[in-house]
Amino acid sequence: MWDSWYARDDDGAWHVFFLRASRALLDPERRHHRASIGHAVSTDLRSWRLLPDALIAADSPGWDDLAVWTGCTVHGPDGRWYLFYTGVGRAERGLVQRVGLAVSDDLTTWHRHGTEPLVEADPTWYELLDPDAWYEQAWRDPWVLPDPAGDGWHMLVTARANTGPAAGRGVMGHATSRDLLHWTVQAPLSAPAGFGHLEVPQVAVVDGHPVLLFCTNAGQPEHRIWVAPGASVTGAWDVAAARPYADPHLYAPRLVTDVDGSWSVIGFLDRVDGAFVGALSDPIPVRYHPAAGLVSRAPGALVQSTSDSHDG
Repeated sequence: MWDSWYARDDDGAWHVFFLRASRALLDPERRHHRASIGHAVSTDLRSWRLLPDALIAADSPGWDDLAVWTGCTVHGPDGRWYLFYTGVGRAERGLVQRVGLAVSDDLTTWHRHGTEPLVEADPTWYELLDPDAWYEQAWRDPWVLPDPAGDGWHMLVTARANTGPAAGRGVMGHATSRDLLHWTVQAPLSAPAGFGHLEVPQVAVVDGHPVLLFCTNAGQPEHRIWVAPGASVTGAWDVAAARPYADPHLYAPRLVTDVDGSWSVIGFLDRVDGAFVGALSDPIPVRYHPAAGLVSRAPGALVQSTSDSHDG
């Protein structure tokens, strides 16, 4: 397993949704085009009971008939659950990413909403597939949140600007909706700041501060998880001021409120001693300070240096 995201049901249980693939593939790099969305439930974020998979690739031909990737799960005002996910298709050899939707009444049985993608990259602002600039069309990892003023919903998306140096066009894509079903793509919520992409984004207010958590698989292992400040949970986000959260083994973490109400991160263990692990971590307690960024507060843990920032 690798990327994960979380939802809490009406009884207080935590549900984790995660990308998964068979270890019979042997080479972990083959997992991406075999990915389905798994599901498990917990009362303490540490011991998990596996449930039936939530979603698999669609039958061919379809825009998401190769694999389904990272997303988020939202409880809608109508009482239904909405699972926004990334899909890739065989027709484009998995190189074009789009966002789709599945819905559920019970968090367990999911049905796709329609047969077409829900949100696609708009070339007004965003780079489409251009092999000379980047190896794929980035429009993935949707993160959906309600507007703080009650004016509908916002979606953050891993995307790339359509101008600027090719290696540093990563931006926080943005779309808005009134009803979770009909979406309008908007201008990005950040400017390019030297990152190729901003993967698995999440926004939260931690210790009173709006933060954007994202990842990049480039650079040193301890500089792959980043936290950027913002004016509010709807941005804009100062990605140029992002600071790394140093954990050489963790990737794609999510901020969650632990059983005691404090903030923690949970991600997957990527490579340890050169070998891919592909397992979920336990919660790692964290705090946020404007000068230090996101830092571990686990007993006995080494708090990382606060001197590093990304200068683009």
